[in-house]
Amino acid sequence: MGRKRKRTFGDSVDGILLLDKHAGVTSNHALQSVRKLLNAKKAGHTGSLDPIATGLLPICFGNTTKWSGYFLGAPKHYMTTVRLGESTETGDSEGDILKKVEHQVTQSQIETALESFRGIYQQVPPMYSAIKVNGQPLYKLARQGIEIERESREVDVTYLDLIDFNGQDATLELKCSSGFYVRALATELGDMLGVGGHVISLRRVGVAGLDLENAVTVNHLEGIASIQDRRGVLGDIGDALSHFPAVDLSVDAAFYICRGESVKSSKLPDKGLVRLYSPATGFLGIGMVNDHGTVSPERLISNA
Repeated sequence: MGRKRKRTFGDSVDGILLLDKHAGVTSNHALQSVRKLLNAKKAGHTGSLDPIATGLLPICFGNTTKWSGYFLGAPKHYMTTVRLGESTETGDSEGDILKKVEHQVTQSQIETALESFRGIYQQVPPMYSAIKVNGQPLYKLARQGIEIERESREVDVTYLDLIDFNGQDATLELKCSSGFYVRALATELGDMLGVGGHVISLRRVGVAGLDLENAVTVNHLEGIASIQDRRGVLGDIGDALSHFPAVDLSVDAAFYICRGESVKSSKLPDKGLVRLYSPATGFLGIGMVNDHGTVSPERLISNA
């Protein structure tokens, strides 16, 4: 007998959804809930959030999933609250408390300590992370009581500010590079202050050029009666990639770039990825600016 085919459901749906994930669910669980509500065949998120975390989780549908990689490495924007004086095994409130310390940390001491976390520095990922070592996620080893040495990674914190401090809980706003662990920041900050610390709340408010302003919750989608109306909340991938500069091509340049050739265009940035637009069809895809003042196709939409 032949192998059984994997059952699939849903329609071919294209677009990107800005989901405001609530706490207590995994990113995959949130994705599957939205996928069913839109009756979509294919969907994928653009970088997971911890179950404790809330906030922006962009979800790509159909052909748009091919573009998810352009968000994975993009900078992130968070609001987080760190409880000082308590250390947990996971670095957040989901883990058991390992140690409590009575303290009299001041706002001035926190602000001084935060100086060490601004800019580019080396961060050691926490054991409770999805990073794989020899094919095994670190969090699975951590649950077995196994701790292994982790290589530090270069991270970049472009903005970090203390928003509020009530004597125990410090609320921070930060903008950081992809791959940054807020839980590691909480534990390192607590250790630097000599009292320990862990994340008690984490909300992602921005990814690349996207923010929570146009995001919807699962509950909001459930309140929309028809599937077609639910699909109406999906956005265009060209608009979602707004963290890349837009470049307008002439009709001739658009013709040749769609055939894989490099073309010239006015007002090109010096380097990097750009969004390409044609006067005839609108968004064409993503291009890479070359050293000699031309742009070449990086990824184009299927009907370009």
